[in-house]
Amino acid sequence: MNSGNSARSTKWLNCFAWLTCIATLLLICSGGMVTSKGVGLSVPDWPTTFGYNMFLFPVSKWIGGIFFEHTHRLIASAVGFLTIILAIWLWRSDPRRWVRNLGAVALSAVILQGVLGGLRVTMLKDEIGIFHACLAQAFLGLLIVIALVTSKFWRTLANSVVDPKKIAPITTLVIAITLAIYVQLALGATMRHQHRDLAILDFPTANGAWIPDSSATVLARINAWRDARGLSDVTAFQIWLQMAHRFLALLIAIAVVAFCVRVGKDAQGVTALKRLSVFWVALVACQITLGAWTIWSNKAADVATAHVAGGAIMLSFGVSISAICRRISHRRLDRAPYQSGSDPSDAPQHVVA
Repeated sequence: MNSGNSARSTKWLNCFAWLTCIATLLLICSGGMVTSKGVGLSVPDWPTTFGYNMFLFPVSKWIGGIFFEHTHRLIASAVGFLTIILAIWLWRSDPRRWVRNLGAVALSAVILQGVLGGLRVTMLKDEIGIFHACLAQAFLGLLIVIALVTSKFWRTLANSVVDPKKIAPITTLVIAITLAIYVQLALGATMRHQHRDLAILDFPTANGAWIPDSSATVLARINAWRDARGLSDVTAFQIWLQMAHRFLALLIAIAVVAFCVRVGKDAQGVTALKRLSVFWVALVACQITLGAWTIWSNKAADVATAHVAGGAIMLSFGVSISAICRRISHRRLDRAPYQSGSDPSDAPQHVVA
């Protein structure tokens, strides 16, 4: 009976962890909409909203940019409360110390994230906004790991039949891709928080060429053309920042396809890994399409926000696949009976039984 209660408790904990992940993804989308619409300072005070308690601000005043900024704050508060509950739940019910520590790190991260959001309003620093956006993505990745390690699926991975010599290079590759995606998200956040028009308005070419000319003479001609159309001036740095974003996207796409092929050849025994890698390739195609659409639509807010959401999901896939690969490559079936606080699924099967 106690075993049945424990299994139900673990199932509900895992469901709650996934709920927190979904809420965080919604929060990232909300933040992307705020930035894309340029309404980040529609509410000039923090932690109050025009002098009101945040939760008592009249709905009748949720208009224009205030609606997007205020709802972002409310969603952030909800994610904060969910994270507090998740951390306490993990600490009270999960026997693995390292998992409980992940909950504590998540709680610390969400507190820091809230403070950074407030400082972005009060200090008017774009650099804080960039760090705020990057921390949000890292926080989502951490929650994804927590949701995975509290799942029944995580325990079944210990029984995967894969040659450790083959899974090791796959693990290295997926971790490298995931880090590249995170850098890509940081580049995107830097461009968004400049609060300017796109530096390059065409795709797949860049200012009419495959490799843009950023010399002083050409920049003067480009800026004269942009001034005539009411667009902000650009610098060579802004042009090459956007080009770096494009180049890295291409490299990530090639790497993800290569990873999918490698998984199909060397990790056929892990069905979930094969499916996730195929979905990852499909997601890369969608993300590149959204990136192009963002340029073609001159950074339309809804399209740009969908692109932000796609980036977050791309990172989530990378984190998930990395965790799965690490789990498989570090399974210890010949380990001695596990001690209190360890993961029972890591123990030999005769011990688990």
